[in-house]
Amino acid sequence: MIYLVFLVPASLRQSRATGRAFGDRRNMGLKTARRLLAIAVVCLVGASLGGTMLPQTAAGQQGASLVRVDAVRSEPLTQTVPVVGRLVARQAGSVAAQISGPILKFSVEVGDRVTAGDVIAELDAASMQAERDLAAAGLAVARAELKTKQAEVTLARQELQRLEGLKQSAAFSQARFDDARQEVAIAEAAAAEAEASVTSARATLRLAEIDLEDTAVRAPYDGVITQRLSEAGAYAQDGAALVRMIADQTLEVEADVPSNRLLGLTPGAAVEVVLDDGTLIGATVRAVIPDENPLTRTRAVRFVPRFGEIRSPLANEQSVTVMVPVGAPRDVVSVHKDAIIKRPNGTIVFVVSEGQAQPRPIVLGEPVGNRYEVVQGLAEGEQTVVRGNERLRPGAAVQIDGET
Repeated sequence: MIYLVFLVPASLRQSRATGRAFGDRRNMGLKTARRLLAIAVVCLVGASLGGTMLPQTAAGQQGASLVRVDAVRSEPLTQTVPVVGRLVARQAGSVAAQISGPILKFSVEVGDRVTAGDVIAELDAASMQAERDLAAAGLAVARAELKTKQAEVTLARQELQRLEGLKQSAAFSQARFDDARQEVAIAEAAAAEAEASVTSARATLRLAEIDLEDTAVRAPYDGVITQRLSEAGAYAQDGAALVRMIADQTLEVEADVPSNRLLGLTPGAAVEVVLDDGTLIGATVRAVIPDENPLTRTRAVRFVPRFGEIRSPLANEQSVTVMVPVGAPRDVVSVHKDAIIKRPNGTIVFVVSEGQAQPRPIVLGEPVGNRYEVVQGLAEGEQTVVRGNERLRPGAAVQIDGET
């Protein structure tokens, strides 16, 4: 706390006691008092300013800004060109009725997810059940006929054996023996025919059972119903499409790549794919289709993407961008994108050395994921500020809060 002490000269006190006789001296004393008051006010203001400014200056010299840093590093870079592609399903199309018949009901709606074997629609099974029962009866008849013919074969063979035992007796008749042998052959042929009839009846029954099973139209693979092409009550013809579906869990990437960019796209080669929301994913080449478009001079290339934990919805024919390599990889020095500061007079980063951050002008090259190639200005291993750099000044004291 500062106290102001006002000094009143003795001449002023005397002038007050003596009255008007000393008027001139009184005026002179008042002027002197005003001067002293002004000096005191100036001292007060100066003291107050000094008390606030000096501690701030000291604090500015002692405090350090918390920053996060990232090391400049060397990594391989492959030059790429963007090629517009699309997501395509490995399985997609119509699900058709295998038999003809009226549609009893649909078990799915558009957008429903199904697994392989789930029932999509049911056809009227009454006629198919009747045909199955008829085929089963036919099989039973054929089996009974076979048993009859097999019994006749047994009797014919027994008669032949009996006549053969009479060959050495006077009762033996060669003509009767020959007839018996012929009857055995006829009986065996009839039994073989009956056995074939059983096989035919069994196949007929199996076909009837298949038709009965086909009254339930089932999903051939896992996927999503995208369209219903008929309704309950309609009559479905054999082979008529009832729904369309797509296997959205087995999407691939297809891109029409210029033929002069195919050199590095061999099966198994790694590329990067950018989704429409900017998400970057990896992919490998599965196949280069040997069919070139004569108008665009491009060939379709199929890639197997690695979606990982992608949560955004993916769809057939969704647009993507494939980064197609155009040259051999080379090692470059790279800096994190968050370290880069764009200024009107160029691009800089703040480099941390001995507890201080100094601006460094740099020249950037190609992007490398979430980093950029540094053509000039940085060396591998240098620490650049990636968090807190927006408030830094040249030579500012910094304290590292962590690395990315």
